[in-house]
Amino acid sequence: MNINKFKAPEGKRISLAGYYTDYPEKPYTKKEALKVIKKNVKKMSALQDKLYAYDKYSLLIIFQAMDAAGKDSAIKHVMSGVNPQGTQVFSFKQPSSEELDHDYMWRTNKAMPERGRIGIFNRSYYEEVLVVKVHNLIEKQQLPDELKFPDIWERRYRQIRDFERYYAENGIVTIKFFLHLSKEEQKRRFLRRLEKPDKNWKFSAADLKERRYWDQYQEAYEQAISNTSTDYAPWYIVPADTKWFTRMIISDVIIQTLEKLKMEYPTLSEDQKVNIKKYKESLEKEK
Repeated sequence: MNINKFKAPEGKRISLAGYYTDYPEKPYTKKEALKVIKKNVKKMSALQDKLYAYDKYSLLIIFQAMDAAGKDSAIKHVMSGVNPQGTQVFSFKQPSSEELDHDYMWRTNKAMPERGRIGIFNRSYYEEVLVVKVHNLIEKQQLPDELKFPDIWERRYRQIRDFERYYAENGIVTIKFFLHLSKEEQKRRFLRRLEKPDKNWKFSAADLKERRYWDQYQEAYEQAISNTSTDYAPWYIVPADTKWFTRMIISDVIIQTLEKLKMEYPTLSEDQKVNIKKYKESLEKEK
């Protein structure tokens, strides 16, 4: 799949209305797509092994979306084949009092993936230019007034770009997914959660409250993506109304990103090769 179809351009104002929430002419059937995902999961396992052995890069995958867009299930299905020891998943919810006493990148900086590992952020520091912006929570953050206004959001976009450039220049490869869900599909998924007893736990009154701010969130996402999609940390706007198609695109992006990295397994010195031969002979002689 040509993943560039879903890549947000750098330095251009995007409109989410110009991006599909459900791709009209899917190049695969569901059955075919599930085969692609299965194949990609196997590839990802091999690439993760090489990433771990090479031990110079790490991969950060960020998921952002409206409620019910399928972040959790995408992570579960797409990352199902990777080694848990080489993968870290973090979910960022409402910050604690300790976190609010630090700069807004503090809690995510602590969770950045180590070299050789894949880090997955279910929500991220982007909440600071999304929910904080939509609900005007900047008033509650412990910043001097002269640092809050009038250009707080432009400064935060610039700070995020600078952080992500810093990450890239230190071997942390960042890819960001916005799962683009339609308001109609969100309603259908909320109703399914209410109708099925085993899904009731996923629903809360807060979901409906946030839905009232749909237009404000769309605008906040447009601003965030427009200001922070770069070559070194691109945003991918992925149609999210059909889950299997969403997962296929995500897996394609991850695979193609890892394949671009110049990774190789460590090579042994001549002395190490001689020792390997000796170890093998010793084991073969055992009775």
